[in-house]
Amino acid sequence: GGGVDLYVGGAEHAVLHLLYARFWHKVLFDLKLVSHPEPFRRLVNQGIILGEDNRKMSKSIGNVVNPDEVIREHGADALRVFEMFLGPLEQMKPWSSKGMEGSVRFLARVWRLVCEETDAGDWIPSPGLVDATPSRETIRALAKATAKVTEDLEKLQFNTAISALMVLVNHLTGLEKRPKSSVLQLARLLAPFAPHLAEEVHARLGGDGLVSMATWPTYQKEDLQEDSVELAVQVNSKLRGRITVPSQARSEEHTS
Repeated sequence: GGGVDLYVGGAEHAVLHLLYARFWHKVLFDLKLVSHPEPFRRLVNQGIILGEDNRKMSKSIGNVVNPDEVIREHGADALRVFEMFLGPLEQMKPWSSKGMEGSVRFLARVWRLVCEETDAGDWIPSPGLVDATPSRETIRALAKATAKVTEDLEKLQFNTAISALMVLVNHLTGLEKRPKSSVLQLARLLAPFAPHLAEEVHARLGGDGLVSMATWPTYQKEDLQEDSVELAVQVNSKLRGRITVPSQARSEEHTS
């Protein structure tokens, strides 16, 4: 036992945070005061957010983005989502003020799954919300999003997890009637990325307690299966057409 499960830090901190920490931990290990030879079980070096000019942010250059100003204008959730959506955690990524608008629009679409604005400017529950069992297509969309977000969070691949949530929001937005249970599951998946909005959505839908304390969503593997698949038909190595067959069809049915 012992040791930190995950250390996330920049390469610039390698000496003070890593070299010294490893040295003293190994001393303690040699003295048999700790049971693990390394202080950190997993190390991830995150990339730097560059300025819009693609250079490292510096006050002397004048390309620094003040997060407090971004939060005042767009909110903390939008900033969190945008920074995670910029690209892989380990890569250097340039800031983009224009790109921030995409995260704001995404969170606004989540909000509109639950509420709609009246002519007087008040937010009321969306009439599209219903207490109904999700359709087969919605169950599949939820399963795919849950599987992807769960897997990507373990890998710290936040940008692709958010992409999966965007696909799910697109699906739910396109429904004339949206089961409340489906949007509640979306709120739980969204919570690590946009915790404030997720809590508000969860509360407005009558969720129990805090979404941050809720059980993480699960899915059935069979729900990931498409009902049908499209197959290419080739004759003499030339494409002659495409056919759609049930995904559970036997191979002899595919070729008959």
